[in-house]
Amino acid sequence: MILLTLQNVNKSFVMNEVLKDVSLTLQAGSRMGLVGVNGSGKSTLFKLICGEMEPDSGTISLLRGTSVGVLTQDADIQSDLTIQQELERVFEPVRQMEARLRAMEAEMAEKHDDPQAFEQLSRAYTRLTDRFEDAGGYAWPSRIQGVLAGLGFARGRETQPASLLSGGEKTRLCLARLLLTQPDLLMLDEPTNHLDLASTQWLEETLKKYRGTVLVISHDRYFLNSVCDCMAELSMKRLTQYSGNYDRFAVQRQANLERQLKEYKLQQAEIARQEAIIARYRMYNREKSIKLAESREKRLEKLERVEKPMSEQKVRFNFTARRRTGDDVLRVKDLSKGFEGRTLFEHLNLHLRAGDRVAIIGPNGVGKSTLLNIIVGQLAPDCGTVEFGSNVDLGYYDQQQARLHPEKDVLNELWDDFPRLEMDRIRGVLALFLLTGDDVFQTVGTLSGGERGRVALAKLMLRQDNLLLLDEPTNHLDMDSREVLEGALEDFEGTILTVSHDRYFINKVATKVIEMSSEGAVEYIGNYDDYLEKKRIQEAGEEEAALGGLTRTQQDKEKRRQRLLKESTKALQARLRQAEADIHALEQQISDLESQMGRPEVYSDPVESARVARQHREAHEQLDALYALWEELMEAAGESGA
Repeated sequence: MILLTLQNVNKSFVMNEVLKDVSLTLQAGSRMGLVGVNGSGKSTLFKLICGEMEPDSGTISLLRGTSVGVLTQDADIQSDLTIQQELERVFEPVRQMEARLRAMEAEMAEKHDDPQAFEQLSRAYTRLTDRFEDAGGYAWPSRIQGVLAGLGFARGRETQPASLLSGGEKTRLCLARLLLTQPDLLMLDEPTNHLDLASTQWLEETLKKYRGTVLVISHDRYFLNSVCDCMAELSMKRLTQYSGNYDRFAVQRQANLERQLKEYKLQQAEIARQEAIIARYRMYNREKSIKLAESREKRLEKLERVEKPMSEQKVRFNFTARRRTGDDVLRVKDLSKGFEGRTLFEHLNLHLRAGDRVAIIGPNGVGKSTLLNIIVGQLAPDCGTVEFGSNVDLGYYDQQQARLHPEKDVLNELWDDFPRLEMDRIRGVLALFLLTGDDVFQTVGTLSGGERGRVALAKLMLRQDNLLLLDEPTNHLDMDSREVLEGALEDFEGTILTVSHDRYFINKVATKVIEMSSEGAVEYIGNYDDYLEKKRIQEAGEEEAALGGLTRTQQDKEKRRQRLLKESTKALQARLRQAEADIHALEQQISDLESQMGRPEVYSDPVESARVARQHREAHEQLDALYALWEELMEAAGESGA
């Protein structure tokens, strides 16, 4: 079933044409990735689909009754509600149903002497109960907790005012709200921008199981590979659809480009041949030859011309080192760092040898960028040492581009650092990074994030250092630029230490992965996929060793106990209080149901009796599960000293 159709959609802003004859078909249940260079019109297309903008021409058709949810990059929350209350708003209809059920129960207790009224009320109660259960009436509190945990909100933050969150956290909260709302069409603009690796992996699994349709803009190629079953690319104002994930799209796009170029060249050769024949006929200047020439000219005029395939301009650069280092490039020994009484990491050790390509990963806030700042000398460690080997020339790419000067124009930003180079050489380097013509006279402060990133990479390329420290180098770069950067780093003969959330980039570049935590760092040989496999084997081995000799039920219980032990004392106490409150409420509900079962009007009515008995049975099952959870929480609290 087709959920969304676009036909020959055009959109311009004043004289700037953004979309030209764009057509798109999206099947219900699909997960489509939308890609294209920065400024190609992806966000504009989103706004057209959700009705925020109107197309200049063309049609956009959405299946009747389809609910649409949109996550934008500038999501904001201005209300005074807490995080918990913001998400509870999603379930307001369910909460109203629950309040109505409680009110109906009170009415039924009052009207048990009026069989007709009681019968009518009980039927309405049954219908509303079924709707309540279908809407997930019993599950919504746990769904909220699950989404908050998956998106990286620590326990205990539920009561924090949402308006006080950072910009990235507000975007995550908006994403949480969307996932709980579960619209038929979920439209996400760069959903992984503010997520760490663990949260990104959780989102991938959630979207793969999502019951609706997903349309996502993303530069995260690993994410697109994992989630998407079809792709669409905006290029040169037009849109092309592809089947499969990002890797399949990349192969198909290249094959299409080669096929179109071959068709164009063959047709151009045939046109040239026909034009030569026409010219020869006209040279004879006879009536018959002129008629033949005119006949061929008419056929040429009617020929449907194959357009020359065009593609977006790509950056082109490479990294070279002006000299070689010794075998030992960098040693970090017993390094520790904290701020305002909070320890980021301690006892961290790191050893880089010549030619190493090391990627550092870890949760947000663990100190990855801080580590790079200590290595380059911008921060002092609390303890520990940083030692460089012989002949090391250090180049640093800062994701904040703090070393760029906003008041300088682009040309002088480079020329002031490399005054011995001719202007033509500087402009030639900038042209490699798509900064040409009057672009080089713009001030750095007016550039987009991607343009500033390209200026910083241009400076890094000219330095010819042999040790590159890269902090999130693919941020703000479009996919084609990321691929060029990966190729340049693969060919680089020096040593690389990079912090990155881009798993596709890590797979392409890294030969070692270092996982940072507050306790230090653990090294894994290989790229990101190798790291995942080794982590899986390691965790499975630890689990098997810890659970040896236990039954399956005992193993499941032990796994839950181990997870609980990792929670903080405060969180355990809060969960204990909640479990006890839930038990008390459920016991009261069971008592009320048992009172109903004893009434003549209930046990004499087979339908009503069956309904109350079913509720009584389900309540007991829930109570048994709550008691089991309470016991596990008590045990974990005892072991942790809570």
